[in-house]
Amino acid sequence: MEEAAAAHPYVPRDLKLPGYVPISMSMSTILAVYLGASLFVVTFVWFLLGRKKAHLDRLLMCWWAFTGLTHMVLEGKEYSKGDSRYAGRDSAVIAVEGITAVIEGPACLLAVYAIAKGKSYSYVLQLAISLGQLYGCLVYFITAFLEGDNFATNSFYYYSYYVGANGWWVLIPLLISYRCWNKICESANGVETKMKKKIR
Repeated sequence: MEEAAAAHPYVPRDLKLPGYVPISMSMSTILAVYLGASLFVVTFVWFLLGRKKAHLDRLLMCWWAFTGLTHMVLEGKEYSKGDSRYAGRDSAVIAVEGITAVIEGPACLLAVYAIAKGKSYSYVLQLAISLGQLYGCLVYFITAFLEGDNFATNSFYYYSYYVGANGWWVLIPLLISYRCWNKICESANGVETKMKKKIR
């Protein structure tokens, strides 16, 4: 039984993974496919869906398309080298990723549509998704810290996958939240000003 537990590359070494099968593709192949598909999606959104939009709106549409498809499609054994809780089916990770894949993933794609069509709910939707992503990242990092933060195969995977890849889902949602908050407040102030003028 000890030999079976040690056959996988994940940390901690005594992590039980019944039925573990090594991945057949190399890290470079997995990343090339992921980055190639991401580049295709971003290019499609930038040139076809966002061609009549301002640059910032086009960037946001690309972000929401990229992050939405990432949430719904990408989760595999390769990423587990940065955090073995994925391979071990940790309950906190499953809960956060499940909510992210089922609710936030489609909501991100709806945000692409909302920005493209100039829908009135665009900023509220983007704020809600961003807050959900930030909350998910907090739960993700806090549970890792409380459990000893010893889930990466080595320091390369720790900093590139666990810290680096997840860092974008903290920084960008923070910036989007700030922007959406300001836009919503501006809109609310405009409505209040109009109402006061009508009352007078």
